[in-house]
Amino acid sequence: MLDYQEKRQYPRMEIECPACFTIEGQAGQAGAIVKNLSGGGLLMWLEQSVPPGALLSIRIDPPSDITPPMKARVKVLRCTPVEGVEGQFAVACQTEEILP
Repeated sequence: MLDYQEKRQYPRMEIECPACFTIEGQAGQAGAIVKNLSGGGLLMWLEQSVPPGALLSIRIDPPSDITPPMKARVKVLRCTPVEGVEGQFAVACQTEEILP
């Protein structure tokens, strides 16, 4: 495909990083693995389905002390089962706000 042009505003950075999140308006916290990250959003794998439009507060904890944790408020764009991996969902999110 020689005519392909990347249409994303921000390039993706492939990572494999633990995270935790809460769904706004619900009690409890759950774990996630962030699979990629960009200036506009992220893709993470969860063990539960989350509806599109849900707002999440997420904390990404890089395994190295060199990179500080990142906290953000994100909006779920889509949630699909991960093909070939039982009980995992790929959740694409748009970053709404970086939290202090």
